[in-house]
Amino acid sequence: MDELTYERQYFSMGYTAVAGVDEVGRGPLAGPVVCAAVILPLEEERRILGIDDSKKLSAKRREELAERVKETARAISIAEVDERTIDEINILQATRLGMKKAIQGLKLAPDFVLTDGNMTLDVAIPQRSIVRGDALVCSIGAASIVAKVYRDELMQKYAEEFPEYGFERNVGYGTKQHIEAIREFGICRIHRRTFIKKFWDGRERT
Repeated sequence: MDELTYERQYFSMGYTAVAGVDEVGRGPLAGPVVCAAVILPLEEERRILGIDDSKKLSAKRREELAERVKETARAISIAEVDERTIDEINILQATRLGMKKAIQGLKLAPDFVLTDGNMTLDVAIPQRSIVRGDALVCSIGAASIVAKVYRDELMQKYAEEFPEYGFERNVGYGTKQHIEAIREFGICRIHRRTFIKKFWDGRERT
């Protein structure tokens, strides 16, 4: 996916700052959901080659592209919504909140927003949601890459603080080893309590 087809389409309609927005971390048992918003340049000489859905890329390639996006983007913003908020308002609303915060954090105010999936955001900006947008829309793909790299690095830091759970490998997802660790040690402060009811006995990690 190297073409800015959607972004150019809206540029031709008079929009000059089209932001792509995506999230990473809706499914894990631990850690925040991370959202990113990216406004890419439309000049051909500044086009970033190789952007795709972050899940289709190797970790090394994601890191390379994330750096390229940070160097090239007209604006970029990352927002976290923590596990407590996820438990309070549910993951869907937490994702919508994170996307809104990411959009609001852009130094260049967008005049159109493209989001991945089927997501309507509480923002006073024209928007469109595109199924498989992270694989079809460059700016959404860029946002997914930036969010994924950011969250993976964050979970590596949590792995040092909470080594029992293997966060450096599972980045918070419910692997067999992760679930067994919860059963053995209880939960730590970054676990999502609403996600672990089936196999948590109520113990907190000491």
